[in-house]
Amino acid sequence: MAEERLYVVAYDIAHKKRWRRVFRLMQGYGAWLQLSVFQCRLTPRRRAELVARLDAEIHHDEDHVVILDLGPAEKVDPRVESLGKSYAVPARSAIVI
Repeated sequence: MAEERLYVVAYDIAHKKRWRRVFRLMQGYGAWLQLSVFQCRLTPRRRAELVARLDAEIHHDEDHVVILDLGPAEKVDPRVESLGKSYAVPARSAIVI
């Protein structure tokens, strides 16, 4: 099996209806952290699939998506400073789409 990498995906979508579609799409790929931010453990194939689906969904002249590669998922120890509500690192679990 290909090694998973840990990614943070954040997006700024101009229209509410399109934002909801992107949000639902992202739920199939990772753990929701806050409004438009997800943490994802992805193989190279799943990452390519996600990029293709996001690319088809967004309007390139109005929307923006950033995908931050944090490195090999098994070796990354996310250190998160959280102000306000408490934060717990998302547990690894199977995601069925």
